[in-house]
Amino acid sequence: MDQDAVVSEAEYLDRLRAIQAANWPTGVPREPHYPLGEIALTDHLRHWATETPDAALYNYYGRVVTFAEMDRLSDRFAALLQQEGVGPGDAVAVFLGNCPQFAVAFFGILKAGAIHVPVNPMFKAHELTYELNDTRATLIVADHALVPLVRSVEGETSIRQVYGTGIGALIPEEPAFHVPEAVAGSARTSDADDLLVALERAGEPRRAAPDLDAVAALNYTGGTTGLPKGCVHTQRDMLYTAATACATNCPLEAGDTTVNFHPLFWIAGEDLGLIFPAFAGATCILLARWDPLSYMQAVHAERPNRAVLLVDSAVALMEHPEVGRYDLTSIDTTGVSSFVKKLNTEYRARWRRLTGSTMVELSYGMTETHTCDTFTVGLQDSDFDLSMQPIMCGFPVPGTELKVCDFETGALLPLGAEGEICVRSPSILKAYWNKPDATVEALRDGWLHTGDIGVINERGLLQFLGRRKEMLKVSGMSVFPAEIEAMLGRHPAVVGSGVIGRPDDERGEVPVAFVVLDPEREVVASAADIRSWCREAMATFKCPEVRIVESLPMTATGKVKKGELAKLL
Repeated sequence: MDQDAVVSEAEYLDRLRAIQAANWPTGVPREPHYPLGEIALTDHLRHWATETPDAALYNYYGRVVTFAEMDRLSDRFAALLQQEGVGPGDAVAVFLGNCPQFAVAFFGILKAGAIHVPVNPMFKAHELTYELNDTRATLIVADHALVPLVRSVEGETSIRQVYGTGIGALIPEEPAFHVPEAVAGSARTSDADDLLVALERAGEPRRAAPDLDAVAALNYTGGTTGLPKGCVHTQRDMLYTAATACATNCPLEAGDTTVNFHPLFWIAGEDLGLIFPAFAGATCILLARWDPLSYMQAVHAERPNRAVLLVDSAVALMEHPEVGRYDLTSIDTTGVSSFVKKLNTEYRARWRRLTGSTMVELSYGMTETHTCDTFTVGLQDSDFDLSMQPIMCGFPVPGTELKVCDFETGALLPLGAEGEICVRSPSILKAYWNKPDATVEALRDGWLHTGDIGVINERGLLQFLGRRKEMLKVSGMSVFPAEIEAMLGRHPAVVGSGVIGRPDDERGEVPVAFVVLDPEREVVASAADIRSWCREAMATFKCPEVRIVESLPMTATGKVKKGELAKLL
C-alpha cells in the first residue's frame, strides 16, 4: 500500500484485502461456513434433536443432557414464557451461573421470540436494578441463592414472575468428575417457583417462524458514562459468529467434544457454551466454574478433542501438582486468550509436551462485535505469531473488515501506524439499547469505532496495543471507573473520588479509588470503612482499594487528572 498517498476508504480496503489474500494461511476458509444454511439457532437445535437425538449436548459432571432433551425442555420454557404473557420483543433476565438450566432458558427465550438478558450473578442490588429497569424485563430466572436479592429490588422494577433453580440441582449423586465444594452445596431452594418443577407441568409452545434480524439478546458492557450499555444482538449475529469462529479459531463440528468453564453470562461464554455447540452439533462438557482438578478429570474421563482456555488456566494445569495423574492427550486443538499471563514460546512448548496440541491465540473482539473478529490459525510455524509484540491478533475472520484511523479526525492511517481500531462486520451490535447518543458515537458509516489502539502491519495482520478507554479488566471482568465513582458519590462522607487501575499479577488490574471526604459532614469514615461499604454496594470484582486524599488534581474544566493520580501509585 502506498504509504504517502491519501486514498479513499474503498481503495484502502481493496489494497488491504489484496495484501491479506496474498498472505492468507493455507486451508483456512475465505467465506463464513453455514453447514445447515443460515437458519435460526433454535432450528439448529431442532435439527440435531431429530438427527442425533441421543447425542449429548451437555455433560454436566456426568449428567448428560441430550439434544432431544434440551429441545424438549427449551420448548417447555418457551411455553412457560407464553403463559406468562412474554412474547416477541419482551426481555427475560437470566441471573444464573453455569448450569444446563441456563441453556434451557436461553433457547426457550429465542423460541418465544423474546430477548435474552444475561445478568452477572455477582451483581449487587443497584447493578441488578439498573439492568432490569433498562431492559424492562418482566420475568427473571435466578439462582435460588440470588432470589432474596431479586425480592429486595422487585418492587423497584417491572419483574412480576421469578423462577428459581440451582447450579447444583442437576449434578448427579455420584459425579463423573470432581465437583468444587461451593458448587456441590448449591442445590438449595427459595420462595420462587422452581424452574425444573414448572417445566414438568408446561405444555407445548405456539411456534412461529423465527426472525433472524429481531433483537435476540442484550449483552451488557460499559461505557464512558460509567453506566452499563446493552449491546443489541440478533440471531443472525450469533450465526455469523459461529459460522466464522467454528471454521477458524474455535474449530468445532458434529461429533466433537469441548469443555467450557467460561461464564455463560459473558459474551465469550455465550458463544463457547451455548451458540457453538448447538450450531455445530457438538458436545459441551459444562463446568460450573473454573477448577483445575475438575478440568483435568473431565478431560481424562470424557476425552474431549477441543480446548479453549485462558493462558492463565493452561498454566494452572501445567503447574498443578496432580497433572501427571491425568491423560490430557485427547485434546488436538487448543485456543487460548492471553489474560494476565501472555502466550509465549515456553508455554506453547510445555503445553505441546503435555497434550500434543499447539496453543493458538484466539481472537480480537468485544461484546459489541460478538467477540470473534480475527484469527491466528495457520500462523504458528516457527512461532511466527509470537514474533510480534504485544498481542498479534491475526487476520479478520471471513466477512469482517478492519481499518486503523486517527482517534481525533477519523482519517485513515497507513499500514504500520498506530491508531483506533475500527471494525465492520455482520455481527457488530445494531445499537446500544436505549442509548441513541452512544450509538451514534460508536457506529459511524457502518463501522464500529472501538476506542482501542492497534496497528495493521504490512502483511495485513492486526496487532492490539491497548485500550484508550479507561476500562479496567479485573479478573477478566470489565470495570469502569466512572461507575465506581458514581457509586462512591452515594456514600455520605465522600465528596469526590477518582478511580484508576493498578497492575496486579493475579487479577490483571485492581481498581484504586482516591477519595476526598467532606469535613463538614457528621459521618466519619476511614478507608477501611469505605471499602467495607463498597463490598455491600457493588460486585466484589469492582470493589476498589481506597486511599483517602485531601484533594484531587483537577483540570480547568473540572475533570480529575487521572494521569496525576497514577503518579501517586
